Amino acid sequence: MKLKGKTAIVTGASRLDGIGAAICLELARNGCDLFFTYWTAYDQEMPWGIEANEPQMLLEELKKIGVKAKALELDLAQPDAAAVLMETIVREMGSPDILINNAAYSTTGHFTELTAEVWDRHYAVNIRGTALLCSQFAKSFKKKTGGRIINLSSGQFQGAMPGELAYATTKGAIDAMTITLAAETAALGITVNAINPGPTDTGWMDENLKEHLKERFPFGRLGKPHDAAKLVQFLASPDAEWITGQIIHSEGGFIR
Repeated sequence: MKLKGKTAIVTGASRLDGIGAAICLELARNGCDLFFTYWTAYDQEMPWGIEANEPQMLLEELKKIGVKAKALELDLAQPDAAAVLMETIVREMGSPDILINNAAYSTTGHFTELTAEVWDRHYAVNIRGTALLCSQFAKSFKKKTGGRIINLSSGQFQGAMPGELAYATTKGAIDAMTITLAAETAALGITVNAINPGPTDTGWMDENLKEHLKERFPFGRLGKPHDAAKLVQFLASPDAEWITGQIIHSEGGFIR
């Protein structure tokens, strides 16, 4: 129960099969209170889809574990989303100790077909929304020690991602932001790190892709949401107080 008495924000925890939900559950099992965001309209547009009651089911599961838990449906692409989120959590649960930026926007397509609208949407969620939320979190943090910001990256600097130029570009910026932000927030008692979980089976892969990717994992299996969640829990804990400004590639030795 290393996180007992702590409160965490987790963005993008819409789907029960997703990394966001796994992070929430792992933190809760370690005593952490949770406030998570979700945006079902995005998942409904994607091939994997979502059941309308999945966020509510996650909320109920967290409460069964015995921690305080609340959720807010929020479009992080909106300019005021970060301020709205922070005002809500401070009002309902107090100042948070941990921020996990898991939410992301991603579409696929040839780079010649990218439009200004597509680029702007990727930027608004993946960079601006994340950066503004980090800023709001830092301003609300008053404890001078034990603060944590954990960003989810996707290994953009490990290799090319054809067909995902807008996603790769905007998520790649998260790595750069993590390093500089860590230097700026250290004086506030906040560590900042990023995790690249590698290809993770969260319901978006078809069977052919699963078999293709499985061959490239030395352990003979795909990444699972709990793999990323356990690393997040470690970085959020007191055991990681001397780790900051790092991009950790926790991807099971994935061979590119």
